[in-house]
Amino acid sequence: MEESGINQLPRDTLHQIFLSLPLRQIMICRSVCKSFYQILTSPSFIDLISTLPPLTLLALRPSHNHHHHHHNNSNNVTRHVSDPNYLHVYDPDRNQWLRFPLDFLPFHSPHPVASASGLVYLWGDSPESNKSLVVCNPLTRHFNVLPQLGSAWSRHGSVLVDSTNRVMVLTELAALYFSGATAAATPTTSGTNNQWLKFSSNLPAKPRSPILVSDTVLALCDVGSPWRSQWKLFSCTLSNLKQSHDNNNWACLERHEWGDVFDILKRPRLVRGMGNKILMIGGLKSSFSLNSSCSTILILRLDLDLLEWEEAGRMPVEMYRSFQESTKFKVFGGGDRVCFSAKRTAKMALWDCFDGWRWIHGVPGNGDGLCRGFVFEARLASIP
Repeated sequence: MEESGINQLPRDTLHQIFLSLPLRQIMICRSVCKSFYQILTSPSFIDLISTLPPLTLLALRPSHNHHHHHHNNSNNVTRHVSDPNYLHVYDPDRNQWLRFPLDFLPFHSPHPVASASGLVYLWGDSPESNKSLVVCNPLTRHFNVLPQLGSAWSRHGSVLVDSTNRVMVLTELAALYFSGATAAATPTTSGTNNQWLKFSSNLPAKPRSPILVSDTVLALCDVGSPWRSQWKLFSCTLSNLKQSHDNNNWACLERHEWGDVFDILKRPRLVRGMGNKILMIGGLKSSFSLNSSCSTILILRLDLDLLEWEEAGRMPVEMYRSFQESTKFKVFGGGDRVCFSAKRTAKMALWDCFDGWRWIHGVPGNGDGLCRGFVFEARLASIP
């Protein structure tokens, strides 16, 4: 391949040829040979493709008990076991599972938790057994290590990211905020010149499925009694959180016109939608009784500018039967796509606001069916 005719072409000509390909094909070409890899990872080519649209993928978070399921199967049955040294992603446009190696990270069993602007954020164990939040681009194998945190933050905190230099770890009582200058990373790069800023969050209850939309953090909180849930939507701007020294950081978003919107859903969750919109997803109660059963899963959409709700989607009854008997199901996604997984269900349901509902088969994992994840907009030009 090194002496083939295509390698005799001028570098600028090769750049223009590869530039005509979509990102998915460029990623494949990088694996063809060493010469192609050098061309397609050169700074000059990365700069040229910076304007290409990202490849929108659905990434899986590894199971907490993945290390218990690597035994041999005596029946020689092929099982999809999730390897913690890979980031497993699903390409909804191609209906195909892919995986990106994470062996370039100097951490044992890195745990991906979030993504934004083409970068993936992971928890990693340092040699001193402290937790560090790592930001990386799995496509270019570059990474940056943020200042170390205590292990309690990784166990109880939700990682929220909205750009390459804004990160928040949120709990019920406190929030950590990091905003550092971005720079190209090498295996020795670290964030020692920057520090996390700590603020009091003072939420009325443990935040459920918090999301970061532009400059605003939104979270659901159960402010009801031990025997009956009462969900409310709370919001707080980053500027208020950083500047306020009292307990009035969070505002409860509610309107008389909303009626019983929070009462019709069982265990609702938030997912970031398109633009300045959010999705609230939960089981649709068949009545307002205390132990009411659910008839399906409902997706509601809130326009944060107009503060108006609308129905965005409703899981078909025949699909919901696979979730009906499960005691727990998980929701993840963003934009115009949302994934659903349940215990003892070896497939995921996918909602696409344009194409409707469908099943995703061949899910990597340990077989319990309960998957968590996030949207990964893959970009070759993103720098940690």
